[in-house]
Amino acid sequence: MTTEHAAPTSINDLAPKMQVRGTVKKIELYGALVDIGVGRLGLLHISQLQEGHVKNVTDVLHEGDEIDVWIQDVDRKQGRISLTMLKPADVTWSDIAPNSVHTGTVVRLEKFGAFVDIGAERPGLVHVSELAKGYVGDPSEVVHVGDEIQVKVIGVNRRKKQIDLSVRALEETATAQIVEDEETEEMPTAMELALRQAMENSGMSMPERSNKRRTKKGKRQQDREDIFARTLQQHSND
Repeated sequence: MTTEHAAPTSINDLAPKMQVRGTVKKIELYGALVDIGVGRLGLLHISQLQEGHVKNVTDVLHEGDEIDVWIQDVDRKQGRISLTMLKPADVTWSDIAPNSVHTGTVVRLEKFGAFVDIGAERPGLVHVSELAKGYVGDPSEVVHVGDEIQVKVIGVNRRKKQIDLSVRALEETATAQIVEDEETEEMPTAMELALRQAMENSGMSMPERSNKRRTKKGKRQQDREDIFARTLQQHSND
């Protein structure tokens, strides 16, 4: 995310993506030198003036112009400041790692999938097969342009600048977590089994064991009871 701060007064106050106000002091063939109030002029290279090719710096800027720029890079040791008029992406390529999760906006639909803007240099693609569990005939069955959705990065090609995203991967992760939670419900310990056996032999009943995590009934509960009964029978036979 780009950041705005109080007007910097020294090079030590500068950080990449910081937005600052400056005045064009000098025009060169390769770019412009801009005063941003830190005692050193920053270089705004001709390639950083606007999207697309710029033939002459004077086609875009003139000396004395006041402009908004972003800090692209800072070399405090050499005292060099690189500037850009191109707003930096909120999400850099280093932020886009496999399995990372982002919130984005659907910006375009195609038959093969949906393009989602996650704040990176370019939108990522959620292939139609990654939009939901099960078959999806057309992306519009699941999402629409303007929808804000959560997506998981399943592939990155920095050379080609391609980002592969998935909604299904998030759903499957959530489902796996629910199943894992259910399967970790505590079973009776060996001591509890022995105690229950002893109490049953003496004609006493065993109080129900408190289990805050017990939320499922029916078949899962019956299965546990069957396992419990078989275990007691085995202890009795021994």
